[in-house]
Amino acid sequence: MDVFLSGLLFYDIGFTGLEHAPTPGTEVWTKDIGYSPGGIANFAVALSRLGMRVSLAAAFGDDVAGEYCREQLTHAEDIDLSRSRTYPDWPTPVTVSLAYDGDRALVTHGRPPPQTPDELIGTPPPARAAVVHLGPEPQDWIRKAADAGTMVFADAGWEQAERHGEAILAQLSDCHAFLPNDAEAMAYTGKDSPYAALEVLSALVPLAVVTLGGDGAIAVDRTTGERAEVGGLDVPALDSTGAGDVFGAALVAATLSGRPLAERLRFANLAASLSVQRIGGAAAAPFLDDLEPLVQHEK
Repeated sequence: MDVFLSGLLFYDIGFTGLEHAPTPGTEVWTKDIGYSPGGIANFAVALSRLGMRVSLAAAFGDDVAGEYCREQLTHAEDIDLSRSRTYPDWPTPVTVSLAYDGDRALVTHGRPPPQTPDELIGTPPPARAAVVHLGPEPQDWIRKAADAGTMVFADAGWEQAERHGEAILAQLSDCHAFLPNDAEAMAYTGKDSPYAALEVLSALVPLAVVTLGGDGAIAVDRTTGERAEVGGLDVPALDSTGAGDVFGAALVAATLSGRPLAERLRFANLAASLSVQRIGGAAAAPFLDDLEPLVQHEK
């Protein structure tokens, strides 16, 4: 495989075209709705659509949502699920995304999976790269993957920073790259700007990337000695769900292709800009054919 992924999978339902946020006692109609696998599946689908051979280790519930996600990932997206598992009496996590006022609000239902990532994965399969969402508990499979020569790309949510920031940053010693957004980067480093946060993170991993939402991204690659910054693209945003995952997936694919850092960031930026113009996370991920005309235009 080119990329092995581990993380929490969701069944995503996305509503767009809301005129305003829903309020108690009222009903709000939306113009569009989309369904797709979400969570770590956003990353997996985006990588597969960019031509990568992808294997995913995730928990699926033995329910309608889990069956739908498994069917989509295996047959529609050609993703290997041999390291995944379906659990009876465990509900597949569900997230509802409500997009309005240029952003979105999320409502999620879920329970911790019956097994830890290490119990699910065991020894990770050989792969050129791996993608993982870090949590407070170290995951032994990450070290095994790194020792086998796999480049590990990691991210972590800002909500973990206050309680588990030190524990998560300590795990970066086994990672090739860390891909937080600006709020996450500042939360983990205690800095008041994404640029200052990038300097701290670049001392912890060979490749540090901080995304700036609609303003682009900044990065330092110590393996090549490169620094790069790209600005945002002015596109009409319909639904930003999963855009960060699409950015990360495109960055992984471009890194595996050996491109210069600035080109990697531009390619990832283009992929994310296409995804926000469509509904959903995984469902909105662009195909390589979608990106090729834009890449040629950039040149």
